[in-house]
Amino acid sequence: MDITCHEFHQLSGKPNRSGRKLLYRVEAHSFLEIPPLVVQVTNLHCGGMILCTTINHCICDGLGTSQFLHTWSHVITKAKLDFTLFHSRHVLKPRDPPQITHTHLDYTKTTLEDNPTHVDVNQYLQSQPLVPTSFTFTSAHVLRLKRQCSPSLKCTTFEALASHTWRSWVRSLDLSPPSLKVKLLFSVNFRKKLIPALPQGYYGNGFVLACTETAVKDLVTGNLHHGIKLIQEAKSSLIDGNVRSMIDLLEDKNVKTDTCSSLVISQWAKLGLEDLDFGEGKALHMGPLTSDIYCLFLPVVGNFDAIQKFENGI
Repeated sequence: MDITCHEFHQLSGKPNRSGRKLLYRVEAHSFLEIPPLVVQVTNLHCGGMILCTTINHCICDGLGTSQFLHTWSHVITKAKLDFTLFHSRHVLKPRDPPQITHTHLDYTKTTLEDNPTHVDVNQYLQSQPLVPTSFTFTSAHVLRLKRQCSPSLKCTTFEALASHTWRSWVRSLDLSPPSLKVKLLFSVNFRKKLIPALPQGYYGNGFVLACTETAVKDLVTGNLHHGIKLIQEAKSSLIDGNVRSMIDLLEDKNVKTDTCSSLVISQWAKLGLEDLDFGEGKALHMGPLTSDIYCLFLPVVGNFDAIQKFENGI
C-alpha cells in the first residue's frame, strides 16, 4: 500500500469495511471450511507492515490465539527462549453419559415457531443499515462509571463498562414491553476454574459464555448497580461443575447460542496482542478488520488503563 504507518494509524481510528482487503479472502460457508491459519502481510510505503491473521475458532480462543502469536514472534526474535505450548482435543472431552446439572441461559433449543411471542432483536438488527463504530473510554471515563456504584459495590473495569454498554444498547433499541427479558453474553476464561486446572501452555478453546438476563425496565432505570451485580453473579457461577455441565450440553447439536435478544461482548483488552513484536517493534494499532453484531473491548496502544469499544451501530 502506498501509505505510511502514520497515515494508516489515522485511518484505523474509524472502522472501515475496506479493511477486509488486508486479509486473504477465503470462501467458507461454515467453521469447518475455514483454514486453521490464514496470514497476510501488507507492506507500507514507509517500511512498516500490517499483519493480519485468522485462526479457526474450532482450534483455539482469543487467549490461545495470543499464546500462539507470541510464541511465533519469540521463535523469530528470541530463538533460544524455552516455551511450553500444546494443543489437545481431549483435555475437555464431555462425560459419558452427559450430565447436565445446571441451567444454561445462554443456550436454547427453542425456535421462534415454538415461541411466537419471542422478540428476535438480532434479526431486527441484521435488517438495519449497521455502521461499525468505536469509542475510546479513558481511565477518567472508566472512573466516572465506577463511582456510580461506589462505595457500596466494588467492580472491575470490565464489569462497569459491560454494564454501561448493555444498558446503552437496550436504551438505544427502545425495546418494549418493559417486561421483555434481555440477555448479556460475555466470554470468560475458565482455564484456572476447573479442577484440576488446565495445564500451563494449553492454547485450545478454554472459554465459556457467561450469561445474565433481566427485564428491560430494570436495566435502563437507575444507575449501573443492577447490571454490574448481574454480571458479577454470572461470573461467580462459572465453577468446575457449571463449566463441565456446559461442555456436556454442547454435545447436543440441536442446542444453539441464544442471540435473539442478547448483546454479546468479547474481551480483547487483556490478551496482550498489542505487545506482539516480530522484530520490527511493537504495534501502533491492534484491532479486528470488521465487527459483526457483537461488541469488542480493545486495548488502546500506549494507554493500559483505557479501553476502546468497537461494535456495529444503527
